[in-house]
Amino acid sequence: MWILAVFAGLFLLLCVFVAPGRSSRAQRAPFLGRTFAHRGLYRADQSVPENSLAAFSAAVEAGYGIELDVQLTEDGQIVVFHDDTLLRACGVDARVDDYRWQELCEKMRLFGTEHTIPLFSQVLSVVRSQVPLIVELKTGGDWQGLCARVRDMLRSYGGPYCIESFDPHIVRWFYRNAPEILRGQLSEQSRISRRHLPLYLSLMMSRLLTNFLTHPQFIAYRIGKKPLPVRLCEGMGAMRVAWTAQPAHDHAALTRSFDAVIFEHYRPPVSF
Repeated sequence: MWILAVFAGLFLLLCVFVAPGRSSRAQRAPFLGRTFAHRGLYRADQSVPENSLAAFSAAVEAGYGIELDVQLTEDGQIVVFHDDTLLRACGVDARVDDYRWQELCEKMRLFGTEHTIPLFSQVLSVVRSQVPLIVELKTGGDWQGLCARVRDMLRSYGGPYCIESFDPHIVRWFYRNAPEILRGQLSEQSRISRRHLPLYLSLMMSRLLTNFLTHPQFIAYRIGKKPLPVRLCEGMGAMRVAWTAQPAHDHAALTRSFDAVIFEHYRPPVSF
């Protein structure tokens, strides 16, 4: 009997650790049953590059929601760019925050095209509140400054949006400083994340064991098998977001298992 009591106690403790934050139907409504173009509606050959104004314009024209990534330049401008370094996209082995905004405009081109790294404000002007946005904040550098600037810019934006991050510090910042903004925890299976994280952090993050500090209202999880703590969190009300759906995935099955789907390289229905 005492063994059962121990297991029951551990299970309750796990529930406390992974419980999501509360959200209203109104907060969730713009995102439920929607598909989101990953880094815009870009082309696999990058002729229309990811996270470019052209990719965001194409997504808006098609009616898709948009998932995008933001980080700061050296002079504190918010730009839309995914990677930790400029190497893959621009051929320069340096960080975005090694450059001022004007230098990025003059020196960097995305994947050998004429397209440049856009400002977040430029993207918002292109979207013009027409489709919902999932804004991922990248970790590193002046992350607290990034959080504050993104919060202030989004508060003056009229369209539907939410934020997400892999970094629990960022998710917690929004919990404490902008609780009205729908926030999500990005995560993935530990077999993948342990390639770039220590094993203990990989296990902790893949199982959402920082939720008691961050209180995320949705979980954006890499498509694949979910550990028990993730399923518990979803069972307690967290909105379920899938990333990143590819042409090989069964889209109909994804729409039965998730509340929103982030996709790339194919054109699913706008809503489900």
